[in-house]
Amino acid sequence: MALAYLITFTTYGARLHGSHKGSVDDEHNVYGTPLVPGDPNRAHLSQMRMTEPAYTLRPVERDIVCKSIVDLCSERHWVLTAVHVRSNHVHVVVSAERAPERVMSELKARASRDLSLGGFGDPDRRRWTRHGSTLHLFEDEHVEAAARYALDEQGERMAWYLKEPRTK
Repeated sequence: MALAYLITFTTYGARLHGSHKGSVDDEHNVYGTPLVPGDPNRAHLSQMRMTEPAYTLRPVERDIVCKSIVDLCSERHWVLTAVHVRSNHVHVVVSAERAPERVMSELKARASRDLSLGGFGDPDRRRWTRHGSTLHLFEDEHVEAAARYALDEQGERMAWYLKEPRTK
């Protein structure tokens, strides 16, 4: 059983199939394997299929999403190690006794609810991509590395949370 998960999800329209940055699809969805290569035609088709404009989180919205995640984890007694909410994606390092896909779904739902309650958009607005990444972490050092990655390898920190390290 995994000690924790590194859960990553993007905002709607942030990483389209065919993007020069790469993306994940059903055939390119194994950790450590190549992403879908850039393809301008596929990127254009992906953009044309969008039913709403791309969603970007502004600073106050990032703060709301971060607080939502911290609060939900506390309520569910999940062990939250780190959160980093960026303008177009979210990283969460969390331990929970349930499938990481279910955890991700609940995190997105709570964040969306709190954004709507805060007056940031229509409740029916698409804010998140359909799925995301759920990396299983089996060793303490992998959990620590995932937290470092989430917080320190994304550029300047935006809205974030880091659990106090254990003292020995």
